[in-house]
Amino acid sequence: MSDSVGFWKRLLALILDGIIITLPLSLIFGWITGDWEEDNISTFIDLLYTLIVPILWYGYTVGKRIMGIRIVRIDGKKLGIGTMLLRNLIAGLVYVVTLGIGFIVSMFMVGLRNDHRAIHDFIAGTYVTSNKP
Repeated sequence: MSDSVGFWKRLLALILDGIIITLPLSLIFGWITGDWEEDNISTFIDLLYTLIVPILWYGYTVGKRIMGIRIVRIDGKKLGIGTMLLRNLIAGLVYVVTLGIGFIVSMFMVGLRNDHRAIHDFIAGTYVTSNKP
């Protein structure tokens, strides 16, 4: 895991995903439904994006691909739905239950740990790397 990626590249990939995927989805569904406050459809599609695209695209999302980084499993096996559910849903639940404290701790972990793994990486057995598939 010496090739694991730190805080800034991961943050920029997340921001790029937000600008390229999440924001347009919100705008499109807001325009279609006329409801700019209840954004359940685009939130659901965004969730599917974060769960499925890395499975189909060797650990990449659009933002991660632009940044040249990807999610991989520690054991070297291919990402699957179970891994991505652990990484996104279960870890998200941990962040909510801890009232965001877990998320803040994760940011420090990514920035300060040598392996740059966050809580969601530990839960799912993953890390983010700059290696190609």
